[in-house]
Amino acid sequence: MNQLAIELNEKIAQVNPHVLEMLSALGRRIYFPSKGILSQSAEAKKLAGRYNASIGTAMELGQAMALDSVMASLPGWGPSDALLYAPSPGIPELRSAWQEKNLHDNPSLRSCSGSLPVVTNGLSNALSLAADLFIDANDTVLLPDMNWDNYQLNFQDRAGAKLQFWKFFRDGRLDSTSFREALAAPAPGSKLLCLLNFPNNPSGYTPTESEGQDLADALLATAARGVNVIALIDDAYYGLFFEANIMRESLYSKLAGRHPRLLAVKADAATKELYVWGLRIGFLTFSVGGAENNSPLYAALEAKTAGLIRSTISNCSLLSQKIALRALLASGFYEQRAAKAALMATRAQAVRQALDSHPEYAEYFVAYPFNSGYFMCLQIKKGDSELLRRLLLQKFGVGTISITSTNLRIAFSCLEVNEIPDLFQLIYQAAREIEA
Repeated sequence: MNQLAIELNEKIAQVNPHVLEMLSALGRRIYFPSKGILSQSAEAKKLAGRYNASIGTAMELGQAMALDSVMASLPGWGPSDALLYAPSPGIPELRSAWQEKNLHDNPSLRSCSGSLPVVTNGLSNALSLAADLFIDANDTVLLPDMNWDNYQLNFQDRAGAKLQFWKFFRDGRLDSTSFREALAAPAPGSKLLCLLNFPNNPSGYTPTESEGQDLADALLATAARGVNVIALIDDAYYGLFFEANIMRESLYSKLAGRHPRLLAVKADAATKELYVWGLRIGFLTFSVGGAENNSPLYAALEAKTAGLIRSTISNCSLLSQKIALRALLASGFYEQRAAKAALMATRAQAVRQALDSHPEYAEYFVAYPFNSGYFMCLQIKKGDSELLRRLLLQKFGVGTISITSTNLRIAFSCLEVNEIPDLFQLIYQAAREIEA
């Protein structure tokens, strides 16, 4: 094992040995090459006042060398702002700005310790990095039965984990009993990664405040009986809340710094929060009981995450990071974000009205509870959802997603309000044709 990895592991163990136990074999081996090319180049950038011949970029007249044909597409940007490499963990200004946004959105985090966010190449990359850090083959990952299919691809097919599921809904409510029963299975001394995603994809459901506290209490109880719990909170759709009685802060806020055997990991992204899907900017943030702000443990986890980034994609787009940073620092950012969330809320309300005003739909499909996010999900009562999806697409020109044989996901985020009633009328028409 590299000496730098050994040193990082020692720093983690000195603060909280349970976190070292949570790491995968790769997580223990990985390190950021702080004494290699990158660190020497960073040192040269600060001190090489005469000539800097350290890093593999091309310079011209004091700025990044650039083609006019490239810069023509980037008005308002200088070559050095748009084209150079970024640090592997992300530019410091963006990391700090995203942390401040999270504290604004989740004020209870101000009393909790945590790492600085590490910039990732979108939310999917954040999840991939978490899998690399914590998952060995045959480790257990606990998921709700309503989940994003990329979880299976990432944690089971790529990392080799065993997936276990708890029932998300029972009788039209979040089934916290199923969640507690699933958490009772791991033995003391074992490791469990629990992935929770709110607003949920595909259902579009966020727990109420009391339901969220039930989930947090169950995770804390699991840690208290000696299980090393990695609570990975996928906040991809955070902020799109459409009802008054639902949890407004991330579930991460209820877990951060609460127990030495519970490592809370927040995966979030500019993707949906800033409406910049193709810029591919996400973040990973860590918090565990027993570690203070600026703890060597957090610095070590940040360094290991940066090492994974360095060893795969090297760094995330500087231009994308700078665009996200400009948005976060803009004077009207929160007002702009609220306006878009309000627009999305009108679409969710239009979905509810379309369903409520047509009780005849219930013979063929009903909606699972939804109150947030981009999606809602229909439970298909007659026929198969894949047959329904294909008929909708091929005959009616309507695109939907078949999740299981009985579940059809609708992305109302893509629809104008006036299109929504017609969409559900077409789904009803197609469902009747399949029955006939």
